[in-house]
Amino acid sequence: MKVPTRPWDSAEHLRTGQEIAAYLDACLAEAGDDDRFIAYALGVVARARGMTQLARETGLSRESLYRSLSGEGNPEFGTIWKVMRALGIRLHASAG
Repeated sequence: MKVPTRPWDSAEHLRTGQEIAAYLDACLAEAGDDDRFIAYALGVVARARGMTQLARETGLSRESLYRSLSGEGNPEFGTIWKVMRALGIRLHASAG
């Protein structure tokens, strides 16, 4: 007997700012030098928060955001910066 399954979508489980911060921290720790993975992680957070609203706040089209944050795109830093600001995500520097 087959057990029905469906693909996991992290965006469905990111409801609070703390959950989003923990998710992004985990992604940053896992990513290494994979900048596309970080763009993908921001895309997951963007979907959790609402891509239409994010498009309005950034001035970018939904299609452009989906493409840039898919993990297959190659977004410019300016796009990443706009997305982070619109999502309320701040970068912090610390000496390693």
